[in-house]
Amino acid sequence: MTGRSLRLRRLRRLTAGRGADGAPAAELRRGVAPEAVAPKVVALGGGMGLSASLAALRRITGDLTAVVTVADDGGSSGRLREELGVLPPGDLRKALAALCGDDDWGQTWARVIQHRFESRGDLHGHAVGNLLIVALWEKLGDPVQALDLVGKLLGAHGRVLPMSAVPLELQALVRGHDPARPDDVDTVRGQATVALTPGEVQSVQLVPNDPPAVPEAVAAVLDADWVVLGPGSWFSSVIPHLLVPELLDALVETKARRVLSLNLAPQPGETEGFSPQRHLEVLARHAPKLALDVVLADEAAVPDRESLADAAKRFGAAVELAPVARPDGAPKHDPELLAAAYDRIFRMHGRIGPWR
Repeated sequence: MTGRSLRLRRLRRLTAGRGADGAPAAELRRGVAPEAVAPKVVALGGGMGLSASLAALRRITGDLTAVVTVADDGGSSGRLREELGVLPPGDLRKALAALCGDDDWGQTWARVIQHRFESRGDLHGHAVGNLLIVALWEKLGDPVQALDLVGKLLGAHGRVLPMSAVPLELQALVRGHDPARPDDVDTVRGQATVALTPGEVQSVQLVPNDPPAVPEAVAAVLDADWVVLGPGSWFSSVIPHLLVPELLDALVETKARRVLSLNLAPQPGETEGFSPQRHLEVLARHAPKLALDVVLADEAAVPDRESLADAAKRFGAAVELAPVARPDGAPKHDPELLAAAYDRIFRMHGRIGPWR
């Protein structure tokens, strides 16, 4: 048995039945009949893709944890990261905003933390939530404790965790990054640059290449009923979770069922021209040991259903097609439709009877 496997086993024993604040899970669910207990769900990703998934999942479970990538180096996050040496807070902030409730309190705080200053000075472009998160990191010295505290302030319907406690750099091999040299493969550094490259991304890796996972994130994956991966920027938000060794080990070893949520359309630059099945092929190259139970896709975004089904079979997964896009035709997920799709998947492919 490997050292990482032993550590995963210890984490499972130490955190079994514990809530976000260390309280027994049973206490967090006081007054809830056993048959009404919702599944424990962990969602992995970053940016707007993860936000869409969280906005849907919070509608169907009260036991939700987001594990967020920390490789962002652009905008307000990049500036704070460079100046203070902290984790980039932007994707963590977006996840917290997505977990805010639909009541006045939740929506007011969601707007506040997403608000960006407009000025001619140093505050221009900074998001309020980024500054709040970084201030608490400096005061408490613990990124997980600080994020839990922000979540309590917002009344967030779930917990937000970074996938690693150290800032990471995304590095990609890209063919044709320089349009003047379309056949050359270059090393491209930085999440913001990778996301906007005009070339074809061949593969990605993290620097450092063996980053430590946040223990609470590993424990959440091991203790989950369902793990949701995607949607989101494939190379810069989804795949990076599979490049953190302890987190990948947990995803492979967990008894949770795993659902992969595909994007509604290829992303300009990063996955330009990708078919739904190509997204799966790229995922398999980066994490060949990963198994999946379900691949969720919008029924209107899959022109070749047979090819997607064949690609899913390599992961041991079934394909579920459902209308999950906004009715206005924009390539964005509708929270209620996506929630309905997740709920049906959890019921059809999950355990028979009570979750716990």
